[in-house]
Amino acid sequence: MELIEAMLQRKSIRAFTDKAVPKETVMEILNIACRAPSAMNTQPWEFIVVTGKKLDKLRAVIVEKLKNGAPIAPDHLVVSWPNEGIYKQRQITLAKQLFKAMDIPREDKGKRAWWLERGFRFFDAPAAIIITTDRILGEVGPLLDLGAVMQNICLAALQFGLGTCIEDQGILYPEVFREQMGIPQTKRLMIAIAIGYPDLDFPANQILSERELAENLTTWLE
Repeated sequence: MELIEAMLQRKSIRAFTDKAVPKETVMEILNIACRAPSAMNTQPWEFIVVTGKKLDKLRAVIVEKLKNGAPIAPDHLVVSWPNEGIYKQRQITLAKQLFKAMDIPREDKGKRAWWLERGFRFFDAPAAIIITTDRILGEVGPLLDLGAVMQNICLAALQFGLGTCIEDQGILYPEVFREQMGIPQTKRLMIAIAIGYPDLDFPANQILSERELAENLTTWLE
C-alpha cells in the first residue's frame, strides 16, 4: 500500500475477527514503526504486546473493575475536553455517527454501557500493543515522540491487512498490568493500540470520521 493511500484510508477499527496475528508480523510492524523521529534520537518508546490467554485474563480483570465502579488511576494525564466549542462538537459528531451505525439510542443506558465496555476490552482484538515509557523522562517530554511511533504502527499495520484502534481505555487501570505481568513502577503506561484483522461487517467499522480541511486551519504569511 502506498504511503499516502495508507494515510487517507487509516481509521479506527472497533471490531476484529478472531484470527490470530502472527508474532513475526507484529515484530515487523514494530521495527518499521521504530524508524519514527524522536528528539535527539532518544527513542523513548517501549512496547508490551499482549495476546491469547494473557489478554483474555487482562480483559476480564479490567472489565470487572469497570463494572464495580473502581476509580481509574492512569499513569498519564487523561485527555479532557471543554464542554463546548469546536473540539467538543467534533467529539459529539463522531459519537452520533457511531451510535447511529450501532443502533444505540441516546436513552438506552444498557447499550451505551456495552459500547463503553468494548473499549476497556480492547474491542476484543486478538492482540494489544501497549506503549510505555520510562518515568525518568517525565510525563510530558516524550509525548510528541510517542505520537510519532504510534502513528507509524497504525500505518504499517495496513500493509499487512491489519486494522488498529488507538485507545487509552485499556490502560486506565495500570495496576492491573503490574499485577498480571509484573511491570515495574519505573515504566509509565501511555497508550494502547488494539490490533487485528478487521471485521468488515461490523457497522462501526464502516465509518470514516470527518476531518477539517487544511485550508480552514492554515494561515499563510508571505
